Amino acid sequence: MTAWKAFTVESKDHVAQVTLTGPGKGNAMGPDFWHELPLIFGELDADPEVRAIVLTGSGKHFSYGLDLPAMSPLFGPLLGEGKALAKPRTNFLRHIREMQAAVTAVADCGKPVIAAVSGWCIGGGLDLIAAVDVRLASADAKFSLREAKVAIVADIGSLHRLPGIIGEGHVRELAYTGKDIDAARAEKIGLVNDVYPDQEAALDAAHAMAREIAANPPLVVQGIKDVLEQPKAGRVAEGLRYVSAWNAAFLPSEDLTEAIQAVFEKREPQFKGK
Repeated sequence: MTAWKAFTVESKDHVAQVTLTGPGKGNAMGPDFWHELPLIFGELDADPEVRAIVLTGSGKHFSYGLDLPAMSPLFGPLLGEGKALAKPRTNFLRHIREMQAAVTAVADCGKPVIAAVSGWCIGGGLDLIAAVDVRLASADAKFSLREAKVAIVADIGSLHRLPGIIGEGHVRELAYTGKDIDAARAEKIGLVNDVYPDQEAALDAAHAMAREIAANPPLVVQGIKDVLEQPKAGRVAEGLRYVSAWNAAFLPSEDLTEAIQAVFEKREPQFKGK
């Protein structure tokens, strides 16, 4: 069995559980996460013994999203000397598309994926659960499409997958404001199917649903997912290419530098539109 650095993977009775483990605080998404995610879901997709997958986070939180300290080398070349040149922008575009492909591997997995979310699910965490089939939450879960607050246009999939889940109006509200919503609001707008009293109950419910799915003819279930995914796959892929090019062109800004400095200095940023 592969020893993963940012995940654990366990399988029993045709159901696999993939658990985010960090190593960043709050299961923040660093280099190991982005490297391992597509490998794991590629393996589970190819494993005929796996018929359904539960995705969850270790500890109290699903994920704090992108691990900014660990991923700062990604932004550094854009904000330093020569930031306006083609080479750092081309490298950044490649990195964005690799990260997009990592999350798309979850959506492309032929086996249904159920996310059990507790605590914080921020930014990249929301990108990740937007790529699964069903989302369940515990009552303490909180969600945030927070990229605007750190001077970034969300580019890993939330803006392209969430409209089909919660509708345009709710996506625009969450994306423009970067606000947090609780589990009750998430259920109301359709982001999660059900809310459970605590983390254990949410995870148990996810496994119960996975077992129910796994009891059905596996090729039929995979066929259903393929048919459901077909109408949106091209639209999402086109949108991801567009936003990756947009960010490679326009992401470098004084506001982005200010946002990153504010994170490290633990203060509120002051944005000037530059």
